[in-house]
Amino acid sequence: MTLADEYGNVIEEKLSNVTAARQFGEVVFPGLRTVGSVRTGNTEDPAHVVINGENFHALEMLGYTHSESVDLIYIDPPYNTGNKTWQYNDHYVGEQDSFRHSKWLSFMERRLTLAKKLLKPTGVIIVAIGDEEHHRLRILMDEIFGDQNFLANLVWDGGTKSYASYVSSGQDYMLVYSKNSAALTEQGVQWRETKPDLAVVLDTAARLFKSSGEDAELAGEQFRDWLKKSDLSPGIKRFNQIEATTGRVFNADRDLGAPEKRPNRSFTPLLHPVTGLECPVPSNGWRLSETELLARLSAGRIAFGATESKIPREKSYLDEASMQIPGAVFQRDRSAASIYLNQILGDKRFPFPKDHNVLMRWIRLAAPKDAVILDFFGGSGTTAEAVIRLNAEDQGTRQCILVTNNELSAKDDAALRKAGHGPGSEEYEAKGVFHHVTKPRVETVVTGVRQDGSTYSDGLPANVEFLELAYLEESRVHAALEYDSLAPLFWLKSGAVGTVVQRTDDSAYEWNEESSLAVLFDAGKAAELAEVLATKQNRVKHVFIITDSPEQGDLAGESFGDEITVEPIYGSYLDAFQINRSDS
Repeated sequence: MTLADEYGNVIEEKLSNVTAARQFGEVVFPGLRTVGSVRTGNTEDPAHVVINGENFHALEMLGYTHSESVDLIYIDPPYNTGNKTWQYNDHYVGEQDSFRHSKWLSFMERRLTLAKKLLKPTGVIIVAIGDEEHHRLRILMDEIFGDQNFLANLVWDGGTKSYASYVSSGQDYMLVYSKNSAALTEQGVQWRETKPDLAVVLDTAARLFKSSGEDAELAGEQFRDWLKKSDLSPGIKRFNQIEATTGRVFNADRDLGAPEKRPNRSFTPLLHPVTGLECPVPSNGWRLSETELLARLSAGRIAFGATESKIPREKSYLDEASMQIPGAVFQRDRSAASIYLNQILGDKRFPFPKDHNVLMRWIRLAAPKDAVILDFFGGSGTTAEAVIRLNAEDQGTRQCILVTNNELSAKDDAALRKAGHGPGSEEYEAKGVFHHVTKPRVETVVTGVRQDGSTYSDGLPANVEFLELAYLEESRVHAALEYDSLAPLFWLKSGAVGTVVQRTDDSAYEWNEESSLAVLFDAGKAAELAEVLATKQNRVKHVFIITDSPEQGDLAGESFGDEITVEPIYGSYLDAFQINRSDS
């Protein structure tokens, strides 16, 4: 077969080695096709979605289903380290390419620009990156998201590098931006997390208080000895006293004195609870009004010394100061993630996966419990597992949309080609990251059973739909023959609850009890479908009307109540899903 590029260069290649592809900039009609699912979660919860496909086209497609609907984007793009070539469909960059940095930035700019359109006004994006492109990526993200929306430069210290020539630097970074920081401020969003080891500290104090016969003085001495020997943060260790009546852990670090003299300051002395004598008053008076001070005293929140000679101080309880602001630098051994993934899959299939515990922490901080979370560099599927585990931990209903391609490792690619199995063959595709790593990982985490039938765990409750991005023929699009490949897009836009609604024969409409959508193919049957939905149990929140007539579609939409979102798809309905248009 003779192949020619845009510059007139001609080569001869075997037909078996040629794969048809769409050019970037060419109008594409995308569809989605189901390639598997697992259902172990609540039927009313949104399904997680794992898509095999080119992420640029997937982002354009999600522009229809999820415009301004995503709470959090986390991506771990190729780092462009220069120690090997990297390829991502529309770009092939060699390690000696003098333009590899600008090509990488162009590659990222196209995707980040689309990604920004998917974020809610309060949405946040986190991008993992290494030293090689960190400074360039920050400038690019300042340009796309605005430097006023920069939130943090997180530093992940993953361990030292013994092979370094100069400095052993084991850090990677995560750049964090908001879509609109003013919207976050307006909603009072603050990131807080439980102090590490809080439960251990409180349990230890409770145990010592009980074993001492509720002798707070003895328990307090034992507790302080334990704190000295423990590897805890100073913020925890300063809570080193045990309250006599309740056993609660507290400190008396808060000064009750006013910082400066002002009129109307109270100088009324407090009486010592044991001696009954007056305690000293701060030189500038109390910082609290007399009413507030007496309220604290009545509530037992004032700490006195052994005698009346000391100025009383205010108590702070550990269980009331359990939250802290996350630091920008954190440590976690990066090698643990590889060992963990190998255990899930039963063998080594993917190098340098991300750590699901790290992702769980930042997803927990940055997104609500019902968030939509997108990762369009899905790789091994760490983000999907992190979201599934978080939901199991706190009964959240977060939904993960994960996009990955089906690229092979260089080693597998060479071996399969040598054996005569080229791209597109069953043997070749089976070794790609989607089929060989991402899908098996997510299935194993949810079901607890590996591909080979061995048991990994008890599994986790979750619903997951595995889909492939399809490119539809224009002639079939205009003949309205591709509904089956469009149905998953409707399902995604309506919230991905229940199963994808497919059409049987020439039905006038389709729906089911568990799904969040119904599809009306015959606008004249709108009243009939509306009556069915009003009288039968269902979860339908979104009705799509397929019609050639705008007037007919609008009229049909009037049959449905305000609680249902109605969306007419006019004309040759798949035209609505063209991507790569010149105006996109």
